Amino acid sequence: MTRLFYSLLVSVAVASLAGCAKHGHEAGGGHVHKAPHGGTLLEVGAHAFNLEVVRDSAAGKLTVYVLDGHAENFVRIAARELQVTAYAGGERRVLALAPVANPATGETVGNTSQFEAQADWLKQSGALNGEIGPLEIRETKFPPVAFQLK
Repeated sequence: MTRLFYSLLVSVAVASLAGCAKHGHEAGGGHVHKAPHGGTLLEVGAHAFNLEVVRDSAAGKLTVYVLDGHAENFVRIAARELQVTAYAGGERRVLALAPVANPATGETVGNTSQFEAQADWLKQSGALNGEIGPLEIRETKFPPVAFQLK
């Protein structure tokens, strides 16, 4: 009986670790998700969703993608804009990111996972801190999410 219990316990542990490895988890429960566009991932909710923030300093553009909890799939939302409050160069700046349609994926304004805006002050080098939101994703409301870009 003890041998059977031990074998069952080992089998469950191995299966759990294999499942985590598939989703980029480290042993011990740490999460290692990769941003699909090379940006900065921000967790929304208790591992419910992610935002990927991509700053293109040369173009002065900020793009935010809404992703699932493992940052593997895009999550379309109906927001008319994403509100960003940023602190750059010692100044508080507000930026409204517009929804982006993508005919290749069928995403439309009002049903998209991508939001972006352009502003000359985004061309400044250095850290960019702030928050995005509040957000509503799949009928759940979330408070603003803090970010820090280098």
